[in-house]
Amino acid sequence: MSTPKKLFIKTYGCQMNVYDSERMGEALAGEGYVATDRAEHADLILLNTCHIREKAAEKVYSELGRFRPLKEANPNLKIGVAGCVAQAEGAEIIARQPMVDLVVGPQSYHRLPELEAKAQRGEKALDTDFPEEDKFEHLAKRPKAGRGPTAFLTVQEGCDKFCAFCVVPYTRGAEVSRPADRVVSEARDLVERGVREITLLGQNVNAYHGHDGGLAGLIHALADIDELKRIRFTTSHPNDMDDALIAAHGEVDKLMPYLHLPVQSGSDRILKAMNRKHTAEEYLRVLERIRAARPDILISGDFIVGFPGETDADFEDTMSLVGEVGYGQAYSFKYSSRPGTPAAERDEVAEDVKDARLQCLQALLGQQQRATQDAMVGRDVRVLFEKPGRLDGQMGGKSEYLHAVHVMGEGIQPGDLRDVRITETSSNSLAGELLSAG
Repeated sequence: MSTPKKLFIKTYGCQMNVYDSERMGEALAGEGYVATDRAEHADLILLNTCHIREKAAEKVYSELGRFRPLKEANPNLKIGVAGCVAQAEGAEIIARQPMVDLVVGPQSYHRLPELEAKAQRGEKALDTDFPEEDKFEHLAKRPKAGRGPTAFLTVQEGCDKFCAFCVVPYTRGAEVSRPADRVVSEARDLVERGVREITLLGQNVNAYHGHDGGLAGLIHALADIDELKRIRFTTSHPNDMDDALIAAHGEVDKLMPYLHLPVQSGSDRILKAMNRKHTAEEYLRVLERIRAARPDILISGDFIVGFPGETDADFEDTMSLVGEVGYGQAYSFKYSSRPGTPAAERDEVAEDVKDARLQCLQALLGQQQRATQDAMVGRDVRVLFEKPGRLDGQMGGKSEYLHAVHVMGEGIQPGDLRDVRITETSSNSLAGELLSAG
C-alpha cells in the first residue's frame, strides 16, 4: 500500500475561499493526498489567495519566499497558487517565482488533479480560464466523513455590479448561480455528516437565481431539511434585497436574525463615484423594511473610508448613516487602490486623513457593537455549540445573532442546540448559563 501524499493548504480572505479550499482538498484526495497542518511535512503546498486586501499580490510573493527553504530541502515538493491573486497575476507568478509549479484560478480548481499530474511530470501547470463547464459538476462527490456542526456552501459566484473599487468581477467573473437541486443535494449530504447550520455564500449572494424564487426560494427549500436547524447567507448587495427575501426573514424560523449588508459610504456623491447604484436613503429604507419583517435582526456592514474624492462632508454623511442604523457588527477599511479598477486611476486622499477618519469611524462602530453586546446581558439565546473553550469544562458556540457564547457545563457536545441566559459580556464574546437540557 502506497504512503499517502500530504497536502498543506493556506487560505486567505473570505468564507468563499474557505469553502473553495475544502473542495480543493477533496479534489486532490482522489489523487492520494491527505491533509496536513505542517507545511514542512507537505508534498504539495497550495496558497488559496485573496485579492481584496491591500498589496495582496506582494504578500503572496513574500509568503512564497518563506517556502523557498522547504523547496530547496525537498526538490520533489510541489508548490501551487490558487484563488484570486492567481487569476489576476497568471503566468507572472511563475515568472517571478520559478519555484511555483502550478497556478489555478478560482473557476478552474476542479482541474487540479490534471494540473497536479502535469506538475509531477516536471512541467509548469497554469489554468486561469473561465471555463464553460460547471466546476461543481466536475468535482468529486463530497466524502461522507463526519464533520463539525457548521459549514459554508457556495451557491453563487462572480459579480456584475462593477463597483469602482472592486476586483471581483475581474477575478471571479460574471454572476453565476448553482442550480437549486444541486445546492439542496449538497446541503443534505452535509447534514448527513453532522452539519446543523449552513451559511450560503456568494460574492453577491442575494442575486442568486438558481431557484425560481431566487435566494428566498432556495432558503425555503433548505428549511425543509429536518436536521438542518439554521440558515445564514452572506454577502449581499442592497439592490438585490427583493420583497421575497425580506419577507423570508419573518417567515422562515431557520433563517437566523443576522444580516451582513454592506453600504461602503453614507455619502450619495461617493456612492455614485463608487458605482454602487443606490443612495444612502435607499439603503436605509431597505433596512427599515427588513427590521419590520424581523424586528430583532442584527445588522452588520462594510465601510471604506478615504475613497478618492471623499471630503470631510462626505465622511460626516457616513458617520450620520452609522448613527442612524446602529450596527451590531461592522468592518471598516481605508481605501487602497486595486490595479485595473476604475478608482485606481483617481487621485487618492492623503494617508493621514484616511487614518484619522478610520479611527473616528471605528470608535463609533466599536461603541455600537459594545452597546449591542451589553444589551444581550439578561437575555435568553439559543446557542449552537461547536467546540471546547479554553477552560476545562467550557464549551463555545454561536447565538442566533452570531455572537460567540461560552458556558461552563458538563455533557455538552458539538452540535448541541441549547438555551442559554447571557450573564456577562466581554470585548469579543458573551458568557452565559445553560437553561435547557437539550
